[in-house]
Amino acid sequence: MKKHLFTNGLVPAALLLAFAGCSAFQVDKEEKGPKTLFTWAEAKKENGEKKEGVGKDDVGKDDVGKDDKEATKAQHQIRATESEPDEIVTDRPDFTEASSTVGKGRFQLEAGYTFFQNHGKGESFQGNSYPEMLFRIGCFADWFELRIGQNFVSDLSFLNDGSRQQANGANDLYLGVKLGLTEQKAFRPETAMILQMTVPTGDDSLTSGGVLPGINFLYSWDIIEDFLSIGGSTQGNKVRGDFTIPAFMGVIDLAFDNHSYMEFAQSITVNYTLTKKLGAFTEWFGLFPMSAQVEDVGPEYYLDGGFTYKITRNFQYDIRAGVGLNSHAADLFAGTGFAVKY
Repeated sequence: MKKHLFTNGLVPAALLLAFAGCSAFQVDKEEKGPKTLFTWAEAKKENGEKKEGVGKDDVGKDDVGKDDKEATKAQHQIRATESEPDEIVTDRPDFTEASSTVGKGRFQLEAGYTFFQNHGKGESFQGNSYPEMLFRIGCFADWFELRIGQNFVSDLSFLNDGSRQQANGANDLYLGVKLGLTEQKAFRPETAMILQMTVPTGDDSLTSGGVLPGINFLYSWDIIEDFLSIGGSTQGNKVRGDFTIPAFMGVIDLAFDNHSYMEFAQSITVNYTLTKKLGAFTEWFGLFPMSAQVEDVGPEYYLDGGFTYKITRNFQYDIRAGVGLNSHAADLFAGTGFAVKY
């Protein structure tokens, strides 16, 4: 009988160590470190124009001088922080994760439920995904985030011969690290990177049987302040077998292939701030398998949208629904969920 990591206690021990390690790095609110690993460099031409624009008459106005540049930058950063309250920003409910991290010493739980349905070639499929738990833990610095995800599925397939196949149980455990790379500066986006993988802890009928690594690059722009923003993600993941993508990462992949191959994904999402509490999004995303050896494995295209509602600054409720745009994609999916930040 195959033993999973949950059986021998390695995963619970690892989770306890992770929580203990992160709690050891709690800091006072007064201590402020860099939010991102990098900053966008000023173009030399821009710097030159700024120097030419500073004259004798300007020194008294803004106190802009060679010795005051750092102080001016600090003032701008303080103003930006004051204008952006520390409200919850979630990775769910869309396919595109946020390009920001939760912040040092902060903890965020995201969870939900999704229903999937597909009909094709005389076969049909129905699936339920829950609780789609994703733990996001800020450690070491504002730009570092530890990610732990666990999900369960209950699906039922109706085959051509009239028989049924049912699978119930846990998906493989999801582990990842999100690194905040840059903040937005003019047309240059806010960016982040997720290094992620799944480990074979799931039910025998759902596990991939091996470690599946991946990488996800995230980027976003605030187009109209407090109203419109655009984000996207470009990622590549190793997949194998009847692989179920956790709902907090996307949708269920319906195809079966025991051969390991790479699957790339691309998404673009448009977010709308309708009121201080109510938000909405529309999104397109696609999954692109590379070197798959089964005919049923092919590109999947989806269009989805939904709403978010902030009950408090640190508690958000969401709903979403989407449809598949080609034969390889699931016909439809819909779900709801919540996120809370501590």
